[in-house]
Amino acid sequence: MQIDLTGRTALVTGSTQGIGAAIAKELARAGARVAVNGRGEERVRESVAALAREVPGADVVPAVADVSTAEGAERLAEAVPHVDVLVNNLGIFGSADPLEIDDAEWRRYFEVNVLAAVRLTRMYLPSMTERGWGRIQYIASDSAVVIPAEMIHYGMTKTSLLAVSRGFAKKAAGTGVTVNCVMAGPTHTGGVEDFVYELVDRSLPWEEAQRAFMREYRPQSLLQRLIEPEEIAHMVVYLSSEQASATTGGALRVDGGYVDAILP
Repeated sequence: MQIDLTGRTALVTGSTQGIGAAIAKELARAGARVAVNGRGEERVRESVAALAREVPGADVVPAVADVSTAEGAERLAEAVPHVDVLVNNLGIFGSADPLEIDDAEWRRYFEVNVLAAVRLTRMYLPSMTERGWGRIQYIASDSAVVIPAEMIHYGMTKTSLLAVSRGFAKKAAGTGVTVNCVMAGPTHTGGVEDFVYELVDRSLPWEEAQRAFMREYRPQSLLQRLIEPEEIAHMVVYLSSEQASATTGGALRVDGGYVDAILP
């Protein structure tokens, strides 16, 4: 399958590292003009330069804004007014005793992981429907349906994204705009390495630590390994394409078989 996103502009939130950076890279490889987003100007500039080196000839633009705030979202919309593909990737996670998570932390997780995506959808969906074409995606997680006991505040936000995605897909019904969730499984990123070492012996080499983590905390994974960010990105690129025109309102799993269910 040849996916060509030439002429499309994609915005990926939280795309200076991890899954977001991999998504930005693969969208650029497919020919899209990609807006790389992050809070820090220097970090964004470095990420844009790195992506331009990895994908020669790529059209990459900086989009510096803290989209977890209303002011930041408005700043982003001013910097990138036209978006064909919106990938709501920004998210925070971490382990905590559920009984020790205070109200402020619950709100912070919801505002960053859910409300930021809702805000940007409100901003960009109307112009997409007017043009009769658009793609909106939310990067959710297996934690949306298999709530980890050690981070239920994170799982709650990913469950919320499933509802948000389905609801906005209904709002966009019949317009040529598709809205989907991508449910990522346990993925190998720098942040996840830190998380793994919060739960297993820090003296273990990474490969051994990863296997120990999967055995103890994610034993239902059929891959029995962490997923690479590029594997998530490939699904995002497909959903961003013309070829995915009949896929909307869905929760598509790239979870390595982690969720023990036949249906998504």
